[in-house]
Amino acid sequence: MPVFQYRALQADGAMAEGQVDAPGRQDALRILEGRGLSPVRIEEKAGKTQSLPVNLNLSLKRKGVPHSVLENFTRQLSSLLTAGISLSRALQILHKEASHARAKAHWKSVYDLVIDGTSLADAMAQSPDVFPRVYVAMVRAGEAGGFLDLVLDQVAEFQTREKELRARVMAALIYPIVIILLAIGVLIFLMLFFIPRFKVMFEDLGAALPWLTEVIVGTSDFMLSYGIWIAALVAVAVLAARSWLLSEQGRRAWNKGILRLPVFGPLTSRFAMTRFCRMLGTLVGAGVPLIGSLRVARESIGNQTLTDAVTAAIERVRQGDSLSASLADCPDLFPGSVLETIAVAEETGRLDKELVRMSSVTEADLDRKLRTAVALAEPLLLFAMAGFIGTIFIGMVLPIFAIQDYIN
Repeated sequence: MPVFQYRALQADGAMAEGQVDAPGRQDALRILEGRGLSPVRIEEKAGKTQSLPVNLNLSLKRKGVPHSVLENFTRQLSSLLTAGISLSRALQILHKEASHARAKAHWKSVYDLVIDGTSLADAMAQSPDVFPRVYVAMVRAGEAGGFLDLVLDQVAEFQTREKELRARVMAALIYPIVIILLAIGVLIFLMLFFIPRFKVMFEDLGAALPWLTEVIVGTSDFMLSYGIWIAALVAVAVLAARSWLLSEQGRRAWNKGILRLPVFGPLTSRFAMTRFCRMLGTLVGAGVPLIGSLRVARESIGNQTLTDAVTAAIERVRQGDSLSASLADCPDLFPGSVLETIAVAEETGRLDKELVRMSSVTEADLDRKLRTAVALAEPLLLFAMAGFIGTIFIGMVLPIFAIQDYIN
């Protein structure tokens, strides 16, 4: 029989520690409660080896679970709670039925923390790689308002739409990225393996080379001589840039720079607005107070500059201003048409429905614009790739024609 080591409060407030034999964790809790103890911590022991839920969570901190698994978990948990099953029992069912190994370990960690008295949101917050901040914030709001099942259903729906949006963006960007990588690979091959062979032939002939050929051959020599150092420098630059972007100052500077780009800036703002409006409408429709909904939806924006602007708007709403007037201070995120729609929705009491509808319309429009931009970028990238390779080819062929004319 498993042995559980516990630490619990006695009736007089003193702390007691010991061990108890029980078939399972819940049985151990019932035994301790029967003794008049209030468990603070309970951990299963197997021989001399302890299995600590907290340690298990830490060991999996960098190992998340697929989005589809988390979405399925959220939907099933919502359904079980709607059916009247208690939270601990629902988590136990999902833990036992999980087929994904990492997910099973995480669900068990959440279950163990919940039956120890931790709130579901706090238990999920222990696994930030699995449960995003927005997810935890929505669960916390649902627990506080007493409609956790409804909020979980809304979370699952939001996850589905986010996954679809992310999939469309990735599908649109895959082809341009492949073209760019292919062009870089072809150029490196030509510079390091193809051009040096022509260089040997030109040196044997001893003829003067055209300026274009000399530039190409010189670039090839430079890459051959300093290629390793260039690669090392690029690697160091990438690591330094990554470290800078992870810092508060770097992240803010990067987010601000993205918004100033001619094409990506407006797209980033519209995508952020879509996420914000969908999240805000979902929360308001679930019965979460407006201030709490704004604070949770703010986490979904993903751009620190825009998040700061919304934070200032939330403060205005808290002081009594209308939502539309407060959001008017964020012109990069909310255009005039959106603000007018929000103002009308506030007056008619349809804020939640209008926000969700507006996010769907904006999302469809963004999808069309993204596809159009990619359709225009594809021929431009192909033309650029052909131009680079064609320039190198012409530079290598010109000396051959010059030598032929000299022989004639």
